[in-house]
Amino acid sequence: MAEKIKRVVIAVGGNALIKDDDHLEIHDQLRSAQETAAYIADFIALGYEVVLTHGNGPQVGFILRRSELAFEAGELHFVPLKNCVADTQGAIGYQLQESLHNVFRARGIAKNVVTLVTMVEVDAADPSFENPTKPIGVFYSEEKIAVLKEKHPDWQLVFQDGKGYRRVVPSPTPKRVVEVEAVRSLLDAGLCVIASGGGGIPVVADQQGLLSGVNAVIDKDLSSALLANELSADILIILTAVDNVYLDFNKPTQKIIDVMTVREAEHYLDQGHFANGSMGPKVQAAINFLRRGGKRAVITSAEKLASALADNSGTHILL
Repeated sequence: MAEKIKRVVIAVGGNALIKDDDHLEIHDQLRSAQETAAYIADFIALGYEVVLTHGNGPQVGFILRRSELAFEAGELHFVPLKNCVADTQGAIGYQLQESLHNVFRARGIAKNVVTLVTMVEVDAADPSFENPTKPIGVFYSEEKIAVLKEKHPDWQLVFQDGKGYRRVVPSPTPKRVVEVEAVRSLLDAGLCVIASGGGGIPVVADQQGLLSGVNAVIDKDLSSALLANELSADILIILTAVDNVYLDFNKPTQKIIDVMTVREAEHYLDQGHFANGSMGPKVQAAINFLRRGGKRAVITSAEKLASALADNSGTHILL
């Protein structure tokens, strides 16, 4: 009997489409999407069934800020954050969808790609609405902070990654992917699906089950883990800027991790080895996925994607 095709959810970081501060424009992001698509095609050619998710941290901040500037100038209406999340699903999804379509065609891979605008239910009482933690948009230098705080007293800014200050917004815990059955149907039809972009559009349900959007940005790694569990995926792969997870990252005592158990991952997380704004949510997402029935989680770079399962590249997390 032929081996069952493994279902894999691959989470692509929003920063993966932006190399640095000199490559922020749409054509720069498209080139990055094309590079990422080539790595994803290498992986799909190995015979895996793939759902893609993506982050939107930089992009959703750009869209929101453009909206604010246009509104302040008296030119256009204001666009709420929840709508900016929806905009990133279409824009980033389109770039990945077009790039995958083209690389599939060039390589003779008989597969179509579809992007699904996806809502994710959250709890209206989630504590993150009172304590925003999700960084979005650009980094601001120390010199600009006083002016920004005076002009935007409602903004909350945090110092991140040694690069400067970023605006933070609520990031509630994802509870349910609303369109999961649509994703499942598209997968069963043989498509490569891009879903739950930017963590999904955050919505809350009333007592009748009616949905309404809320202004927040869900962490895409936690949302990807939830989607992977709901789809009964075998493997969750989280792509990031480095090939592996490290202990004491960027310190003289830095140590690479090739394999760790959930128990070890939880211990390292508690010890503070993984920063909240970068590796922390990725490790937590891997833990969540495995605790809820997943078989394997991998954290690695896009370049190592095809070898992640073929050659055990990257960091593998197991029960």
